[in-house]
Amino acid sequence: MNRIEVCFSPGEYHLYEQDFDLVVVLDVLRATSAICTAMEHGVGEIIPVATLEEARAYKAQGHIVAAERGGQIVDGFDMGNSPYSYMDPKLKGKSVVLTTTNGTKAINMAKDKDTVVIGSLNNLDALCAWLIEQERDILVLGSGWKDKFNLEDTICAGAIADKCLESGRFFADEDSTVAAKFIFRSSRDNMFAFLKASSHRRRLRKLNLNDDVKYCLTPNNCTAIPILKNGSLVRLNHETVESASV
Repeated sequence: MNRIEVCFSPGEYHLYEQDFDLVVVLDVLRATSAICTAMEHGVGEIIPVATLEEARAYKAQGHIVAAERGGQIVDGFDMGNSPYSYMDPKLKGKSVVLTTTNGTKAINMAKDKDTVVIGSLNNLDALCAWLIEQERDILVLGSGWKDKFNLEDTICAGAIADKCLESGRFFADEDSTVAAKFIFRSSRDNMFAFLKASSHRRRLRKLNLNDDVKYCLTPNNCTAIPILKNGSLVRLNHETVESASV
């Protein structure tokens, strides 16, 4: 039987990283939801970078670059991390460089692991079905907010843990995993209302981004599973699974 655990934020990642070589990264509002949406709508690859300096270097080379800080598009870049931006047919087959406040930092922290996949509520069922088939220990890493706990990533982590544990193929030792599971179960009937007082939903509401929030909290409107391969996120298929750690 394999183990699944939840790490609430990158600030706690060092406590878990040595025990896992398969990491699921979450940033529900909004980076990983946007990445899943991008793959669903045919974007060729997402190159996640942690800093604005890296993003500017790619921009200077002529790349399409998306940059978000504090919920807003950074001046001088092509787009931010609204999932709706990645539905544009003009992006089909294209490469997009992405930097965000929290999500791309977490992805880059985990990049040396054998397998890094991107999770969200949007691809929940497809992701969990794939994870259960892997028969490997799994760490679910929430991006949090500036290394602190946040509620939406914990809900999604709890949903993933709950589905995996219910398969009978996994166990969990950590209280973080138990807590995430019960927070998910408490919120699943109306996640939008449950998150009304959460810090990041309040930030996005002030920016008139409630439509983004509703989209990101909609389970299973995507089947794409992004996987990190040679520094880029691409849509998972049998070929990328076999070569992801090459």
